[in-house]
Amino acid sequence: MGQTVTGTQAKHRREGLEPLLSQESFEKLESIMYKRSVEKGSCLFWEGDPAGKLYFIIEGRVRTTKTSDSGRALTLYLHHEGDLVGQMDPFQDSVHSFSAEVMEDAKVGVIQRKDLEVLLWQHGDLAVEFMKWMGLMHRLTQTKFRDLMMFGKTGALCSLLIRLGNSYGTEREEGVYIDLKINNSEMADMIGATRESVNRMLSDLKKEEVIETEDGHIIIKDLHYLRDICRCENCPKEICRM
Repeated sequence: MGQTVTGTQAKHRREGLEPLLSQESFEKLESIMYKRSVEKGSCLFWEGDPAGKLYFIIEGRVRTTKTSDSGRALTLYLHHEGDLVGQMDPFQDSVHSFSAEVMEDAKVGVIQRKDLEVLLWQHGDLAVEFMKWMGLMHRLTQTKFRDLMMFGKTGALCSLLIRLGNSYGTEREEGVYIDLKINNSEMADMIGATRESVNRMLSDLKKEEVIETEDGHIIIKDLHYLRDICRCENCPKEICRM
C-alpha cells in the first residue's frame, strides 16, 4: 500500500479534472487515493483485466491503447498530469477494453472501486460530477471515432494535429508550437494509418505552408486550414484533446 495523496501534493495538478469536479468533490476523491510510483514502460492495466481501479496522474504521462485483430496497438489517448485514467462501471463488474502504458516515470493516485462506490453512495454531488467525467470520456471516444471514420486519413491527421495543439501547444508568433515530440510512426498509430502515408500527408501540409517542423517539434501555422479539412465542430478543449 502506498502513501495517501495530500492536497498540497495534487491540488495544483488537477487541470484535467478542473472542468468537471468542484474542489470539495476532488478532495473527497483525494481522501481515498494512495500514491504509487510507476516506471516508464510498465502498464497500469492490460486490456481484459478486471476494471477495479482508477488512476489519477500526479506526474508523468500515460498512453492508452487498443489492440486490433491484426495485433497492432492503436493509441486512443495520451493522458498527462491531472487526468483520471481507467474504465469503471460503479456497482457492477467490468473489464478494461484498453491497456494503459506508462510513457515516462510517473506517480499516480490509485482509487479502489469499492472505496469509490462508498463515496458515490454517500455524496450525491460527487456522484453527479463523476457521471460527468464518464460522459466526457464517452464523448471523447465518439469524436475520435468520428475523425477516423468520416473524413479519411487526411482529416484524421488534421484533427490529430489540432488535438496535439490543444493539449501541448504554446502560442508563438509563427504559430502553435507543439511541445510534445512525436514521430510519424506514433502519429500513424493514433489514426490507424501507415508511417509512409503519414510521411506523405505531412509533406503535403508543409508544401501548403500549413505546418513546419523545428528540431522534431511541429508548428501549426494555419489552424483554419486544418479545421476546414476535418470539418471542425469547435468542440471545447476538454473534448478536443489528446
